[in-house]
Amino acid sequence: MRHFLLIDADDTLWENNIYFERAFDEFAGFLDHSSMTPREVRDVLDQIEEANNKIHGYGSANFARNLRQCYQRLTEREVREEDLRAAMGFAERILECPMEVIEGVPETLEYLSLRHHLTLFTKGHREEQKLKIGRSGLGVFFGHTAIVKEKDATAYRRLMEERDMDPERTWMIGNSPKSDINPALEAGLNAVFVPHAHTWILEKQDLRPGKGQLLVVEQFADLRKHF
Repeated sequence: MRHFLLIDADDTLWENNIYFERAFDEFAGFLDHSSMTPREVRDVLDQIEEANNKIHGYGSANFARNLRQCYQRLTEREVREEDLRAAMGFAERILECPMEVIEGVPETLEYLSLRHHLTLFTKGHREEQKLKIGRSGLGVFFGHTAIVKEKDATAYRRLMEERDMDPERTWMIGNSPKSDINPALEAGLNAVFVPHAHTWILEKQDLRPGKGQLLVVEQFADLRKHF
């Protein structure tokens, strides 16, 4: 039986959050706060990101804006325009990082594409996500790509309706409990959780039971054992 497999992109198919973590480490060193630890600085940035993501969405450009705001809030020096540009630069260089496709992904996608209907379902800045898809070389395995501002239960229901998918034969595959697993289950789909060691903290949640089935695998290549 052919299934509809919705597959996440960032940190499911290729590395993503490690570059944001490295950019933050550079930013924390540049800020060089006299009393706050990097973890405490990160907590402030998380609060800024959580508020701004609802307005501006995701991606390196929005991360740069968040770093700028964090610097303005926490710096102990006079706020100079060149320092604000430097703070944003740590994020802007993320797009220059090499594309690191996760081990086993190309072979597994090829295997799955011959047996099921594959949709790349990702959130973020549309042009940035399209650029990463092109650089990865993985777009050829997908019959359809959907890039949305937020992956919530409403977005899953809308996609199923637009693509005429049977929820009992539809599976969302990804590393994020917040965006991939919990909303998909809430929308009545099945889900496959593929843990990643560096999943963004704002994407972490406890897995919640839903109407569909939940499968947990150790790595993306393990999907060949189930589909």
